[in-house]
Amino acid sequence: MTKAVRVHQVGGPEVLTYEDVDVPPPGNGEVRIRQHAIGLNFIDTYYRTGLYKAPALPFIAGNEASGEVVAVGSGVTNFHPGDRVAYYTNLGSYTTERNIVADRLVKLPDAITHEQAAVLMLKGMTVYYLLHKTFRIEPGHRVLIHAAAGGIGLLASQWAKALGANVIGTVGSQEKAELALANGCDHVILYNEEDFVARVKQISRGELCDVVYDGVGKATFPGSLSCLKPRGMFVSFGNASGPVPPFSLLELNNHGSLFATRPKLNDYVGTRRELLEAADTMFAAVLNGKLHVPIHHAYALKDAQKAHRDLESRATVGASVLRP
Repeated sequence: MTKAVRVHQVGGPEVLTYEDVDVPPPGNGEVRIRQHAIGLNFIDTYYRTGLYKAPALPFIAGNEASGEVVAVGSGVTNFHPGDRVAYYTNLGSYTTERNIVADRLVKLPDAITHEQAAVLMLKGMTVYYLLHKTFRIEPGHRVLIHAAAGGIGLLASQWAKALGANVIGTVGSQEKAELALANGCDHVILYNEEDFVARVKQISRGELCDVVYDGVGKATFPGSLSCLKPRGMFVSFGNASGPVPPFSLLELNNHGSLFATRPKLNDYVGTRRELLEAADTMFAAVLNGKLHVPIHHAYALKDAQKAHRDLESRATVGASVLRP
């Protein structure tokens, strides 16, 4: 019997229920995967609390994982039992085995571990589109990355630095500051002890930043706007502290004709071609040493409640996985 973590009603971590589920044979165009590692992400808490609406209740939590193919349905010709694969998709990854549409899978290079793949598919591809598509980082750009010691933050800091940017990161503790500095940040701001807007102005000598990547949300807005130079871009891609409240477009004018966007991964890897381009670019960055993917925490799948409590209390750093 397959084990999964399901949500029967939205709420706190206590609603994550570890239980038996039935998984039928894979249907037409589907692949059955035995999972080896599952990514832990803030978006998982958004669905659990109801901030993001699941299609129906109950649902299996989770959005990315890695494993091996154990069976294929009719019409599937490019995947076979034994293939090492990984995926990002909305919901369904907190389980030991599952069926998934083959077109959402990518094959793993031999040198990429299952644990690395399980955190790269959502976090890594998010960093890919943020730095290569939403605002294309070029040498000499000055960037501000909030939560620079988080799972996305550490990858973004490394990759932005490899692309030639001057990287400023915000973190919540000295331990996280040291980690961010070791992973690409040129400067780190402890936002619990310092006014991050004032420090950005000091670090940049008043020139401010070309782009702010903000996955924190409510707690860092509107300060993020004040860190941008004229015609800079505010990229709000997460809500770790709550959603950014509604604001007047005149705020963008008042801060220097700014651009603002609220992107999501689905709109950047919506086609098979886009998915493969993102995965190939991301895996190449790992294989050529531009991107290191340390796994800082690992939890048993049955301990998903504790994993969510740790994530929401900021007790974790970097990337975490669940192990079936």
